[in-house]
Amino acid sequence: MEAQGILQGLSHQYDQPVRYTLNLTTEQIMLNPYVGKEISLQYLGEIRCIACGRKVKKTYNNGYCYPCFTQLPENDLCIVKPHECHYEKGTCRDPSFGESQCMVPHYVYLAVSSDVKVGLTRKTNEIKRWIDQGAVKAIPIAELPTRKKAGELEWHLSQYLPDKTNWRKMLKGEMEEKDLLRLREEVHRLFPPEYDRYKVMEGEERVFDYPREKIPENLVSLHLEREGEIRDRLIGMKAQYLIFSKGVFHAKKYAGYLIRWTDDV
Repeated sequence: MEAQGILQGLSHQYDQPVRYTLNLTTEQIMLNPYVGKEISLQYLGEIRCIACGRKVKKTYNNGYCYPCFTQLPENDLCIVKPHECHYEKGTCRDPSFGESQCMVPHYVYLAVSSDVKVGLTRKTNEIKRWIDQGAVKAIPIAELPTRKKAGELEWHLSQYLPDKTNWRKMLKGEMEEKDLLRLREEVHRLFPPEYDRYKVMEGEERVFDYPREKIPENLVSLHLEREGEIRDRLIGMKAQYLIFSKGVFHAKKYAGYLIRWTDDV
């Protein structure tokens, strides 16, 4: 099989294990059947912005040209620092985006990826968010009315809990067993009093299993533009990574690259 197109990253469906799809411009390749088989990803020397489609020499923030990076609301600084949301000041890059994506209920959650971390996500988007981070289990601890309100609570809790993921530990599965139900009770005690009414008290933790064989001990990043082609046995997928026997490929980082997929299946 051979397919060609602009890489859009990985999408997934919750299942046990998670079902992954590699998305090109007009092709979707179901990845789970290829675990344990040799595939090839070849860079064809062209990069296009995933938003406007213009041809560029480099991308920003996983696939955008510089104008789209500086102008689109999904690339604003408040996306990575939600507590600095400026919608109410009237300076949102696109108020309609703010209304649909930020001025809606959000969860603050605990997830186990490389260790227990605190994070936030739009309500109804939590499964996608947790899989994109490579979480093996996760649970909401608060539901707040806006992204900014959730960001303020997350920022407060980040003084006590990590809010970042170590990608090597996450891919290897090097984490201790954690009881998130018990941890939720402990973290609730850290809430400022004004956030008590937003606590999520019920609900079981969600558990995730990923399609993969034994992960190599030495994980190195594979750089498509430098190597030109990645031809190797696919060991599995986790978060936005394709895991090969020789290294790992971060698909989201190379969104916008024109690639050719080939396999012998």
